[in-house]
Amino acid sequence: MSFDLDAAARFVAMNGRVLDWRRMRFLLGAATAEQVLTVLDGFRNPDGGYGWALEPDLRSVTSQPVAAMHALEVLAEVGDPSERAPRLFDWLAEHSLGDGGIPFALPFADVDGSAPHWTTADPDASSLQMTTQLAAQAHRLARVRPDLAGHPWLTGATRYCLTVIDGLSGAPSAYELMFVMQFLDVVPEPGALLERMAGFVRTDGPTPVGGAGGEVLHPLAFTPHADGPSRALFSKEAIAADLERLAAGQQDDGGWTVDFPAYSPAAAVEWRGYATVGSVRILRSEPA
Repeated sequence: MSFDLDAAARFVAMNGRVLDWRRMRFLLGAATAEQVLTVLDGFRNPDGGYGWALEPDLRSVTSQPVAAMHALEVLAEVGDPSERAPRLFDWLAEHSLGDGGIPFALPFADVDGSAPHWTTADPDASSLQMTTQLAAQAHRLARVRPDLAGHPWLTGATRYCLTVIDGLSGAPSAYELMFVMQFLDVVPEPGALLERMAGFVRTDGPTPVGGAGGEVLHPLAFTPHADGPSRALFSKEAIAADLERLAAGQQDDGGWTVDFPAYSPAAAVEWRGYATVGSVRILRSEPA
């Protein structure tokens, strides 16, 4: 499981967004949390939400749930103690539906460069895929911010997710399963749901996403944190093989790629920086 860390850092410095450049430097102990958060603030709107293409394939300036997820990911990484997270939780509460779920996306008019799954999303339907990924990052943040654990938005979102997951009669779609697993890996007391959902994850090869392009998800997408309880549900051999696959995916320029289509030239570059930070985080966090 060898990879070139210096080359990865150079790739992000030369090709990544400033946010991912600073995230990489923070990961390597070369940047402060405040330096990361200063850049994240550039994606923040006055309403407390986040937009401005924080999700590379949703290039609207408007505050969006998926941008909130990316913001929570960063806030959890650096353990931000400020009012950013409480205000973002409040924003999410304002856009929750009656069952506690969050729509996949909110309406927006500046659609240039945005993928169709964002522009055509139903704002009146709760999305398990969106709500689980938001709640997963929020619970991860709450581990270092216990004051957030009882926030009404997170309580309602968690209840919605657990109820819907418990009611599933079969395997959810690949991306839903990925975010469901990440949610159950961090939510307090997931019960038997985590083991049941892990049974749907393929470990003998990649999980097809469906559609054109051959997009797939690998085991580490479902269990990205070495210290998560889900890791015990995967064989050591499957994890070791997938770590080798991930390390081998480093390109000659030092970065990693994604296997899904980008919907603008900017997004194509931005996804690679984001993927490189994520790959380095996983590879460096694994026990020797």
